[in-house]
Amino acid sequence: MQDYELEDRTMGRILADKAQRIPDRTFLIWQDRRYTYAELETITNRYANGFIAHGIGYGDHVAVMLPNCPEFFWVVWGLSKIGAVAVPINTAAKGELMRYFLDKSDSVCFVVDEEWSERVAAIRSEVPQIRQYFIHGGNGVPSLPDNAESTVHALSELESDDASQPPLDRVAYDDTQLIMFTSGTTGPSKGVQCPHSQGHAVGRALTVDFGYREDDVLYTCLPLFHGNAAYYSCYAALWADAAIALAPRFSATRFWDDIRRTGATQFNTLGAMTNIIWKLPPGPHERETKLRLCMAVPVPKEIYSEFQERFGVVLTSVFAMTENFAMTRFTPSDPAEKAGSAGKPRGECELRIVADDGTDLPAGGVGEIYMLPLKPGSMMKGYYRMPKETAREFDNGWFKTGDRGYLDEDGYLFFMDRKKEAIRRRGENISAYEVELILCRHPAIHEVAAIPVASELSEDDVMVYVVLKPGESMTHADVVHFSAEHMSYFMVPRFVEFIDKLPKTASEKLEKYKLKLDADARRAQLWDREREGIEVRR
Repeated sequence: MQDYELEDRTMGRILADKAQRIPDRTFLIWQDRRYTYAELETITNRYANGFIAHGIGYGDHVAVMLPNCPEFFWVVWGLSKIGAVAVPINTAAKGELMRYFLDKSDSVCFVVDEEWSERVAAIRSEVPQIRQYFIHGGNGVPSLPDNAESTVHALSELESDDASQPPLDRVAYDDTQLIMFTSGTTGPSKGVQCPHSQGHAVGRALTVDFGYREDDVLYTCLPLFHGNAAYYSCYAALWADAAIALAPRFSATRFWDDIRRTGATQFNTLGAMTNIIWKLPPGPHERETKLRLCMAVPVPKEIYSEFQERFGVVLTSVFAMTENFAMTRFTPSDPAEKAGSAGKPRGECELRIVADDGTDLPAGGVGEIYMLPLKPGSMMKGYYRMPKETAREFDNGWFKTGDRGYLDEDGYLFFMDRKKEAIRRRGENISAYEVELILCRHPAIHEVAAIPVASELSEDDVMVYVVLKPGESMTHADVVHFSAEHMSYFMVPRFVEFIDKLPKTASEKLEKYKLKLDADARRAQLWDREREGIEVRR
């Protein structure tokens, strides 16, 4: 592994160094293909020059909506080499959310998979600033036609014959590399501006504290548009001079075959994944692997020792968010009695726990988690085109995470819940605000309140309380079908309840805690789309 001076912490400089030092070492394992670090450098150079040839340059924003595939690396890191900004888009986005992401990010180009071309066609007229579309997959002939505002190309047109390295001095460590959208917990989703050096900070932190080695293979089946796969797997492998084994998606039935086939030594789990893997039928195949580490978010305290013994791994964890990845780490050297915590800060930041009145809380006191960065370039630059929201999240240099927890007497962080209004479903952060906003566009709906309901798998399911306009009628299934048409599949409510009036304070502030108490008390009687046999397609 190789550390880098601050000014060298750009994707272009790092990839060039890897190609020179370890050209023949495997970087990416994808299905039956292996790509070396030398190939990574060459292909990303070709894509970088391809973007330049199509008029994309320094500072331009390019939206990227691709499934897990090698082209995700070629596109995103090719853009990084020329100082353009990649905007990863959740592949479930459609309709108003897709339009919002494209518009709010000021994207001028959209790289998207053919599978979602119909979604693009539905909102294309609303995003005239998109001048070019590059379509991945299909038969190589994009189904979208050119129009007066934009042209459409096959993604293969970006792979230029020119494999020369773009000038490295055009891009600085604090230039924005990615704009990654949050879940929009207190309002519309915010575009987090992640500098080049942030990826380096995360990769270095995990490699050093978790003990990643150059002979490791880090397996991820999580989506590359999420921070977990992008930072905790890809950047960590890159920093460790190791390899990434990439799967299209999580599949419980294929998981152990993938682990054995790729020779994986480490994998990450997120949310319910840990319990799903734990509940798979045991067998000798579980120990016929090279696995030694698993980063679980969160660490399952109830099965901590049993999980490690059964699968032959050491569990690690982090407390992190898009704005500042890996603030704390639970490492292999931490004592077992601290399992269930997210570890503690390791030098990049300080934490404090703050009460609602702004006073600091002692050990054991539950309050909002505040974070102070100690090293340059280790966290976001701010929210794109949202200066007021950026300013609101800081208090004299301390970043207010919006999450609640406590520090024990040894400085270990225990996460409790989200102060912000978010719903966490199967690894996805869901904005209650956006669920409500979309449903309120239905002509029969007057008001909506979205809340989390505890899921049997862990984390949450989505429930909505719906107030209809006078004289209007809808069925529970109508609400689900409208949701499925207009929002990402993972946002679609599982539970639907019609109500005459939402509970509010005298100042008209919604009292969601009353709805949560009602849902908990009547869980068995709630209308449940899963019980009704209504499936929601991705």
